[in-house]
Amino acid sequence: MARKRKGTPIHGWIVLDKPEGMTSTQALSKVRRLLNAEKAGHGGTLDPLATGILPIALGEATKTVSYAMDGAKTYRFSIRWGERTTTDDREGEVIARSDHRPSTEAIRAALPAFLGEIQQVPPQFCAIKIDGERAYDIAREGDAVELAARTVRIDRFELVEEPDADHAVFEVDCGKGTYVRSLARDLSEALGTVGHVGLLRRLRVGSFTLDRAISLDELAAMEQGAAVERLLLPIETALDDIPALALTEAEAHRLRHGQTVALLTRQDRERLMAVQGADGGDGTVIALFGGTPVALARVEGAEVRPVRVLNLT
Repeated sequence: MARKRKGTPIHGWIVLDKPEGMTSTQALSKVRRLLNAEKAGHGGTLDPLATGILPIALGEATKTVSYAMDGAKTYRFSIRWGERTTTDDREGEVIARSDHRPSTEAIRAALPAFLGEIQQVPPQFCAIKIDGERAYDIAREGDAVELAARTVRIDRFELVEEPDADHAVFEVDCGKGTYVRSLARDLSEALGTVGHVGLLRRLRVGSFTLDRAISLDELAAMEQGAAVERLLLPIETALDDIPALALTEAEAHRLRHGQTVALLTRQDRERLMAVQGADGGDGTVIALFGGTPVALARVEGAEVRPVRVLNLT
């Protein structure tokens, strides 16, 4: 017999403003306990050092986590010039120093080289697996970690302010898999110095922004029911870039039972053309009945095949 889950079935997203000093898993567990949620997951890990947007998926929204993680992200971060650390942030040990401090003009001139698709070597202390072992575990043992460069996308990289000669603050819009710590390290090297991340704050993940975020303290002060009613965002929030396909009741019934739906009439073809004319990428759609998500599905020719069924009825 299947073991019954503990907690209340809640379906949707909470946008958490994660505090510094807490892992993403710890923050997720705290939200789940506060809401007594049956099931939860998060849409993109933040380092303990980092603060800001951590989308928390509840219930059936956990089936859309990968789409949230694929979304574009915005970070604000500071670089401390003149010191490189083992972790490429302020939590590591200093392993190199430089007296050189880049000028404002030099910084701005260096930034365009980091735009577009670039090659980036992840930090030594990261969660990438090497022969089944996390890179940060290998690095903590004092062994050198050989990590291959990977392609990442940088859409915007701007100097925001320079509080003093030792620090500069930046904002960056980037794609999946970008390491801000690597950006800080590589920019410092390009400017003839060394540096590390001092402060790091995530301002956006896809459609999830700070104006909808809540802190753990604020969440703890709210009644559970009021928190869910006021803060819960719909499952499809993570799917803003995916076209929507409206279903009939019979079609929704088939998809909910894992069956393929054939769209063959002239009206059906018009529905398909509207979806295929949108920026659907690989043909993935969010299938809806009466405005309620039924499934993530893939359109193949005149057929709609369920990928992840969403049990919301």
